Order: sequence, then structure tokens, then C-alpha cells
Amino acid sequence: MGVTGIGGLFFRAKDPKALTQWYRDHFDLGGGDSWWNQAAGPTVFAPFKQDSDYFAADKAFMINLRVDDLAAISEKLTAAGIEVMRNDEWDLDGSYGLFARVHDPEGNAIELWEPPAVLPEE
Repeated sequence: MGVTGIGGLFFRAKDPKALTQWYRDHFDLGGGDSWWNQAAGPTVFAPFKQDSDYFAADKAFMINLRVDDLAAISEKLTAAGIEVMRNDEWDLDGSYGLFARVHDPEGNAIELWEPPAVLPEE
């Protein structure tokens, strides 16, 4: 008996209906019934220090979405007029994969993560 995975992500929004539609349009998330059967793979659970500058200080969280082709999804988002930010420092030496960042219409950071074929051992 124990935890088997993250069961959901719940957060406040100024316009939940519009934001749900945005996530559906760009990431295929939040269908009519909000269920999402995700692919098996690594999930990171990591509280950050209060003064971390890894994401905006006025936000309590950052969504990280695991992707299988960062270049392709970045292209799709850019074509939709969404700014995709890349920073080589986020990738470190590449051993943890590749990272990009976008923001939803309400300013929430979304980190896109393409994990490496093999994750480093802890």
C-alpha cells in the first residue's frame, strides 16, 4: 500500500473555462471530463526554496509537462503565437534532458521537459 502517482493538479484561475480550453488546444489536456491517462514515465516532486529564482516569485508553483519531442511541440506552440523560451543553463549538461518554458494566458509558467533516454541515478 502506498502512493502510486500524482492524481491531479488543481489550481485557481480567473477564467477556468477559457484556461481549460487553452490547455486542451495546446497540450491536449483537460478534456470534457478533465481525465488524462498519462504515459508511464518519471515524475519529479520537488519543493523549491522560498527564494528560488527558477520561476516567478509571485507564483507558488510551476507546472512541468513531460514531452517526447521538445522541438516539435515548441514549433507547434510558436506557430500558435505562444512564446517558447529556451535557456541552455536549464539543460545543465543534458543529463536530465532538455527544457523549454511557456506561460499560459494567466501567467502561469509551464516547463516542458524532454527527459533523456536514461535518467541519471541519484
